[in-house]
Amino acid sequence: MRSSFYAFDLLYLDGRDLRRLPLGERRRLLEPLVAGREGAVRLSEEVQADGDEFFRVACEHGLEGIIAKHVEKPYRSGRGEWWQKITCKRRDSFVIVGFEPSTVPGHIGRLLLGAQKAGQLVYVGGCGTGWSNELSRELRKLLEGMVTKSPAVALRRKAAVFVEPVLVAEVEYRAWTDDGKLRHASFKGIRSGRMMRRCLSCNFP
Repeated sequence: MRSSFYAFDLLYLDGRDLRRLPLGERRRLLEPLVAGREGAVRLSEEVQADGDEFFRVACEHGLEGIIAKHVEKPYRSGRGEWWQKITCKRRDSFVIVGFEPSTVPGHIGRLLLGAQKAGQLVYVGGCGTGWSNELSRELRKLLEGMVTKSPAVALRRKAAVFVEPVLVAEVEYRAWTDDGKLRHASFKGIRSGRMMRRCLSCNFP
């Protein structure tokens, strides 16, 4: 598999320390070095636009998010107000098809989730965050009362405990992976009274 490196900043050039220069000047020095290249090293293009609108478009195109930097600031290592990573977050409903126990007795380690594809329920990954210790215990107790030996999805996981697909979880996530799995999923709650057959939004993108 071929990899590409996208250069977005220039800190040193011909032995000269550029970190005190504003970002705009560093970018001006970087561009003639890598602009127009089609090889392994390429220029990471910048966009000067309304931040809210650019962020909205990025999310609509399925991107992870945007990086916002202050064009007049010098380089500083670490995080700060001079640059921000703003990630896209989506929220949808998914059927709980099972769980993996936590290493902490009586708790949930990971929820296993399903969604509709071509009229069938398929596995779309899981989430292992988003609940308190108390909620983790409550979820474990609730799901243990729904355990089944007939999984609702085609999935083999050594630690998986499968349940009847009747509970629908609200889940926040960043994007879909190329193989149809949720990325950075976080549990937000159970949708009361929502059965699988009514979960019209439980679909692939």
